[in-house]
Amino acid sequence: MEIGERIRELRIERGLTQEELADRAELSKGFISQLERDLTSPSIATLEDILMCLGTDLSTFFSAVQHQQVVFTDDDFFVKKDNDRLNTIEWIVPNAQKNNMEPIRLTLEKGGSTMPDDPHEGEEFGYVVKGKVTIHIGTEEYTAGRGESFYIHPEREHYLSSDTGAEIIWVSAPPSF
Repeated sequence: MEIGERIRELRIERGLTQEELADRAELSKGFISQLERDLTSPSIATLEDILMCLGTDLSTFFSAVQHQQVVFTDDDFFVKKDNDRLNTIEWIVPNAQKNNMEPIRLTLEKGGSTMPDDPHEGEEFGYVVKGKVTIHIGTEEYTAGRGESFYIHPEREHYLSSDTGAEIIWVSAPPSF
């Protein structure tokens, strides 16, 4: 973890020079310079003083340093195969239930379907990458083919099926899978 780099970022965000931060923390400009270049390490007490001058604390500082994963590969995906319904669900953004939406890749084999989903709040969006699907909402049916998308307000029971097989990118907000 690059403490100095993070302190420098916070100092610049707050519009302070090294000298101004040093004055507020009762330290030398040279110490702040060395700290920002990770040439020296502060004591816990000195770090607390610096962070207080930057308007934050140890807990916030260290939790903010952890960067969120942005790009996900096949190795990150969580896969669940349902042999009874002839479908495979791949959570393409792991731990997405902590987010406002949950994207998955859904593959329906020929004759496959998803389990009917009870009515719930939120919104669901799908994009058909391959094949053709039937969207069942209550007693109504809609068809979407390759390159088409669909959008559902899921206040009624709903599910997907495919006579030919299909691959869909599915986004649910809030997460419901």
